[in-house]
Amino acid sequence: MGKKADGKVLAQNKKASHDYFIEDTYEAGLVLTGTEIKSLRNGRANIGDAFATIRNGEIHVHNMHISPFEQGNRSNPSDPTRTRKLLMHKVQIHKLLGQSKQEGYSIVPLKVYVRNGYAKLLIGLGKGKKQYDKRDTAAKKDAQRDIQRALREKQKIAR
Repeated sequence: MGKKADGKVLAQNKKASHDYFIEDTYEAGLVLTGTEIKSLRNGRANIGDAFATIRNGEIHVHNMHISPFEQGNRSNPSDPTRTRKLLMHKVQIHKLLGQSKQEGYSIVPLKVYVRNGYAKLLIGLGKGKKQYDKRDTAAKKDAQRDIQRALREKQKIAR
């Protein structure tokens, strides 16, 4: 049997690009217990308030909410926001640790998805935005949207 290549996004942190300048991204495996993967595949996850920390050479994600599986049994975890370990190479963890120690940087979960049957978490190294940076980003986004709209209108007239 061949491997399944889903790549289906199950949860996404849309506020991350609003609150942080994402400079680098890493893919990490998720350590799940019981029926969490079934609940995750049903799209019952939320990473809006999640953050990651590095302790004792291991990386953990906090406040990631995975709802309990409805048809679950006694192996169903009781705490939906428990701390979950992430699987990464030691070299990547040390590199991420060095970069995140700098002032204003933090490790932000961006997406949860399934690849080849395994749950993966895309984490990014983000530098916090100030209020004026957020306004500047919104203004650039609006200007780009206006340009695209004008180009579409010009194309419709040319036809």
